[in-house]
Amino acid sequence: MHAELTYDRLGNRLRGIGHVQLAYDRLGNRPKSLGEWPLTYDWLGNRLRSVGDLAVDYGRWGGNREFVGEWPLEYDRWSSLLRRVGAYELTYDRLGNRVRTVGPLTLDYDWLGNRARRVELPDGVRRLSDDDVLAVFLVLYHQEERDEKG
Repeated sequence: MHAELTYDRLGNRLRGIGHVQLAYDRLGNRPKSLGEWPLTYDWLGNRLRSVGDLAVDYGRWGGNREFVGEWPLEYDRWSSLLRRVGAYELTYDRLGNRVRTVGPLTLDYDWLGNRARRVELPDGVRRLSDDDVLAVFLVLYHQEERDEKG
């Protein structure tokens, strides 16, 4: 089984993770909700501050997210690659450009290899849980931020 990742008509903005839809602000450049969870940002609108009731805490210098609710986020030695989101361990392709797995979930990419198009579910699982959706969103959001920074 798999869950589709859907995008807008131009293919730029993620619109859905399986059964959960994302809504965007008026300018369309940042998500304002993930399903029923509102997403809030800091005063400048640059940093994610909460996902629903889960606060997003940043490190001492404000660079990387350290916690989302009770979930710790772990990075590699140089703080560039996200290695773990809560209980979900992440693996990357050989070059470290694309996330391949989020815990037991496998991300499948389009034919150009730059955009995740579906989430392969483990055997016996028919639908993404709320935790799965949140983990996939955080990983894709982090990956998008990293790509934008170049």
